[in-house]
Amino acid sequence: MTTLSYNGVVATTGHRTGLSWPLLVAAITFIVLLTRGGLLADGDTYWHIVAGRWMFQHFAIPTADPFSYTMAGAQWTAHEWLSEIIFAAAFSIGGWSAVIGVAAAAFATALAILTRYLLRHLEPLYALVFVAMAFSLAAQHLLARPHTLAAPLLVFWTVALLRAREASDAPPLWVALLMVVWANLHGSFAFGLALGAVFGAEAILEAQGSAARWRATQQWSRFLLAALLASMINPHGIYALVFAYDLSRMNFINRISEWSATSFEGVVPLEIWLLIAGVALLTRGLRLPPVRIVLLLGLLHMALHHRRHHDLLGLLAPAIVAEPLAAQWFAARGKGKQAAALDRLFASLVPPATKAACSIVLACLAAAALVAVRIDALRPPKLMTPDAALAAVRAAYPGGFSPLPGRVLNSYEFSGYLIFSGVAPFIDARGDLYGDAFFFSYQKAIHLESPELLPKLLEQYHVGWTLLSPQLPAVALLDRLPGWKRFYADDTAVVHIHDALD
Repeated sequence: MTTLSYNGVVATTGHRTGLSWPLLVAAITFIVLLTRGGLLADGDTYWHIVAGRWMFQHFAIPTADPFSYTMAGAQWTAHEWLSEIIFAAAFSIGGWSAVIGVAAAAFATALAILTRYLLRHLEPLYALVFVAMAFSLAAQHLLARPHTLAAPLLVFWTVALLRAREASDAPPLWVALLMVVWANLHGSFAFGLALGAVFGAEAILEAQGSAARWRATQQWSRFLLAALLASMINPHGIYALVFAYDLSRMNFINRISEWSATSFEGVVPLEIWLLIAGVALLTRGLRLPPVRIVLLLGLLHMALHHRRHHDLLGLLAPAIVAEPLAAQWFAARGKGKQAAALDRLFASLVPPATKAACSIVLACLAAAALVAVRIDALRPPKLMTPDAALAAVRAAYPGGFSPLPGRVLNSYEFSGYLIFSGVAPFIDARGDLYGDAFFFSYQKAIHLESPELLPKLLEQYHVGWTLLSPQLPAVALLDRLPGWKRFYADDTAVVHIHDALD
């Protein structure tokens, strides 16, 4: 028998299984995501794998564009090179299922870290509700892309900052070294530095007396300086700190779905959780330090302004409110109160898992991943994979295209697949490479916002064939444009060929 005291509630349990909530959350999340093809529902995964392959082949990080023909040789540095190497290695070893497995393992780890921290302050039922919120908010942006690989570092970093605040101290310097890895995985490391500055400011503002304030200033300054220096160990160097900011200021991102504002036309998880939070706050109330209020409002603003930031709100907001929530909502629970049977069951899974349980669960997960790799049934969706169209073109032109008339004008969402297939695209998802002017010229051409622009673009770049989504207005114009003929069409893509190729 084991007696646990949790938030003032005494729970006498039977023999423990050795399992824990973080381990179970990670295992369930991994298994669910391992069978979820939605992790591949983004064409960027294609070109990230190719970028990793390029680095394996050349033993270098590219500093000039090796993929497109419109920007061939232009300055471009693979700032997420570490993620791309990981994805390329996974694909080489186990195909698409291994790519899914890597992304699933990363996100499962992030949720496990969040669960363990929440259990420090909240009863298991409430902690699991917050974890469910994190999963549902992150789900729409949960993809096999670099930001998912960085998720464990984001959560671990935030938890380290929060635990330092609880101890009235700065995080240990070794935590700052995580920036070396994070800065080469994904650009969100800059947000991590901003979080550190926010919590450092809170520590200084809440310090009692000038001596304590000066000590907090020294401790947090030392930590943030170490983190800043560590983050500069990346291909971009110091410019990496402003890269994400520069990219977010580009106007073209408003035309990309994941960067669009949150729409409440249908029922979305963000609306549901905001309503639940509103009811809880109106009935129970919650007081937060001013700095944390500003931080939460900032996260909410980001989530409303850009759909891709729902995951930041879901993963970080629960951790930010956990300690004050526990102090204000659950402090009044009776000391020594005997927990109900369900509470005792939940409480028995609060302590860390045993080594034996971890070994067994990890072995089972590894076996599940191996089975998934063997079956290898999941593929990126047809929406961004015009394989039949490209196969038809290659069958008709087995010798390949000559350099000039063989250039393609492609739909934005097909670009990753083209790079993956060895075809240089007109445009792809690397907005920092193309810039606003090029992107908007392309958009106006294919959407016929300026009808005269499409023929000019085709001539200017010596385009010999097009690979476009059927719903694009440019498809109808190409059907009528002199010198062009429809060659192939299906539900995914339409191909037009210029007479020069005949």
